[in-house]
Amino acid sequence: MDIASFAWIVWLVLILVFVIIEMLSLDFVFLMMAIGSLGGLLSGLFGAPWWLQLIIAAVLSVVLIFFIRPPLLHALKRGGDPAKSNVDRLIGMGGVVVSTVTRATGLVKLQVGETWTARLDSPDGSRTELVPGEQVVVVSIEGATAVVAPAPVSAGTDGITERIAP
Repeated sequence: MDIASFAWIVWLVLILVFVIIEMLSLDFVFLMMAIGSLGGLLSGLFGAPWWLQLIIAAVLSVVLIFFIRPPLLHALKRGGDPAKSNVDRLIGMGGVVVSTVTRATGLVKLQVGETWTARLDSPDGSRTELVPGEQVVVVSIEGATAVVAPAPVSAGTDGITERIAP
């Protein structure tokens, strides 16, 4: 009895192993390899020699991984929630200094009403501290600390109020 006559068993075992690994990884690589192995199994059932079965399975797997998997992943991610959540939504949010903020410590109250520990981010070194009442913007979040910078001053808000007569 020739060992090549039992190649279908090897293909079935490979397909089963690849499907199980795919269920654990959820990355579609092993699913594509399982489908490639199915191609090898089918070619063997039609009488192809073992080396041709192997080539068909390998080529089919590579083609599926490079041409089918990317659009499949893209289609699955398209339906994701575009809204920022958790920490991501805090980046760029404004706030007010509650307790003096230095490069090491301080407290700020963000627009959402949460009070966070904060530290100053002044890359040019122009500011060493921010005093209570000063407006800030969250630059990043590091653990439980909001890294803040002074809020940019918008045009016309230089602190002088003009009254225009009608």
